[in-house]
Amino acid sequence: MPFAQFKVPAGTLTAEDKRKLVERTTDLYAEIYGERARPTTVVLVDEVPDGGWGVAGNVLTAAMLNGTA
Repeated sequence: MPFAQFKVPAGTLTAEDKRKLVERTTDLYAEIYGERARPTTVVLVDEVPDGGWGVAGNVLTAAMLNGTA
């Protein structure tokens, strides 16, 4: 069963954005593994609370990513 997990800052994706991630990821797995993979492909979009992640030792917030902080 193909599985993909996306971790994104909470509140930065719309429902439409999430739908696109699920559809396009499923399409990609089907392209690579064949259509037999489509019915069993699982895609998880996990929203991380603001300030709950970081890069290079620095805690990041949505405001920092959007250039408003």
